[in-house]
Amino acid sequence: MLKVKNIKKKFIKYNKKNKKEEFYANDGISLEAHDGEILGILGPNGAGKTTLLRIIAGILEPTEGTVEFDNLTYAQNELEIKSNIAYLSGNTKIYKTISAYELLMMCADIYGVKKINAVKRIKEISKSLGMDAFLYNRIEKLSTGQTQKVNIARCLIHNPKYYILDEATSGLDIISSQIILDFIKEERKRGKIILYSTHYMEEAENICDKVIMINKGKIIKTGTPEEIRNLTNTTNLRDAFFSLIGGVSNE
Repeated sequence: MLKVKNIKKKFIKYNKKNKKEEFYANDGISLEAHDGEILGILGPNGAGKTTLLRIIAGILEPTEGTVEFDNLTYAQNELEIKSNIAYLSGNTKIYKTISAYELLMMCADIYGVKKINAVKRIKEISKSLGMDAFLYNRIEKLSTGQTQKVNIARCLIHNPKYYILDEATSGLDIISSQIILDFIKEERKRGKIILYSTHYMEEAENICDKVIMINKGKIIKTGTPEEIRNLTNTTNLRDAFFSLIGGVSNE
């Protein structure tokens, strides 16, 4: 189980008069995600989703609050936790002058995966993500969708338990997106804990067991897609979100 307790993250910015101001990108966020569950983290750009995921992944330290992975914290065992995380950021860059296969083998070596196991794992991932046709092509020759598949694959090479996926299908065509979403659903069946951040509300309705809606650094609603739709008397999560914030003009 993953537990996030009262996370706050304070930043400093400068206003138009060059005066220093403090603001909270995350302001008291708590959540739980269970084995075999996809938890959607939804909200518009600037809502605080990426900051929250970076804190959960151990990239940023919170100003306040704690993150627990099966009752372990980063202070107790950072290496063990991070070795069981797959973290995908929306703006991650990867080497372009090597093949997808070479990149995955390099990532396997970084995680200490034995070569024989790495070869087997790459074969499994390549088949699941539909990468066989371009696995040995140089990354700079790949399409946007193919490159994103490679990017996801390099996060999975060590067979992690916790998936932290930030805008995994952003900019992809409908076929590439669906292949990735289907893969994520299969990983749920294997008992993985998956945090899935997106501003595509339709995707969340398709794959998420539970969703957390964030706006301006705070959780505004938690529940299953059906519960949130029923509560707001709407037919989809997009309309539900606008209902919860009082309309589009508030953003």
